[in-house]
Amino acid sequence: MPKASHHELRNAFRALLASSACYHTASVFDPLSARIAADLGFEVGILGGSVASLQVLAAPDIALITLSEFAEQATRIGRVAQLPVIADADHGYGNALNAMRTVVELERAGIAALTLEDTLLPAQFGRKSYDLISVDEGVGKLQAARQARDDSALAIIGRTHAGVQSLQEVRQRTQAYQQAGADAICLVGVEDFDHLEAIAEGLQVPLMLVTYGNPQLRDDARLAALGVRVVVNGHAAFFAAIKATYDSLREQRGIANGNGLSASELALRYSFPEDCIGWAARYMNVTE
Repeated sequence: MPKASHHELRNAFRALLASSACYHTASVFDPLSARIAADLGFEVGILGGSVASLQVLAAPDIALITLSEFAEQATRIGRVAQLPVIADADHGYGNALNAMRTVVELERAGIAALTLEDTLLPAQFGRKSYDLISVDEGVGKLQAARQARDDSALAIIGRTHAGVQSLQEVRQRTQAYQQAGADAICLVGVEDFDHLEAIAEGLQVPLMLVTYGNPQLRDDARLAALGVRVVVNGHAAFFAAIKATYDSLREQRGIANGNGLSASELALRYSFPEDCIGWAARYMNVTE
């Protein structure tokens, strides 16, 4: 089978965005999972920031992973991937100039697209962990990211959290990001189709939804009609791997009964999020 180049995979993702269908991502977290996803016929994969943080650091998703660590994992995947892979690039690992560096490194890694979110990361002293940067700063980051890419086929996707803003604020942000040249808009925290329809009104760029399996958004035909081209339901494959590892090692040690924890609960148990939350509250006055 001929190997597709990184540029060809980026063009394949562009074609997906330009289509009239809605596609679901495969969670890819290492080279083998990327090969499996392509062999099973997935049209697109995603390397989640939360997944990378767990796999590389065994840490929760609170912006502890560095650009170099994330880019190394993306490079391992990009070396073998035969499907377009979206990288969850968090906040670009800093300001607009850092976002430019992020684009350079992830483009070199072979990523087909990347999301840049407008959450104020890492959490700032005395602020909420879900605070957002200003619209103007978000626009600046997207414009800087576009400037930094060498391959114009690399898709830059602006991401925002619709669940922590009013509808008016979400509409203002998404339309500003569209005007800034984002190739698509990624939305987190959409409640239902009424919410999505209100946000999508006035947008011409393709949409990407992170739904985590929200039952109120399970209608691919309706999603496609509203311009949604990519849906991220979560990272079930990675969490299944955590559960399988736990059960395999438990059985190897001759422990007949496990602790009864689900895959997600196992991830929480072994990534120690309560320590990080306590430290953030104690040393930074950061609360949820």
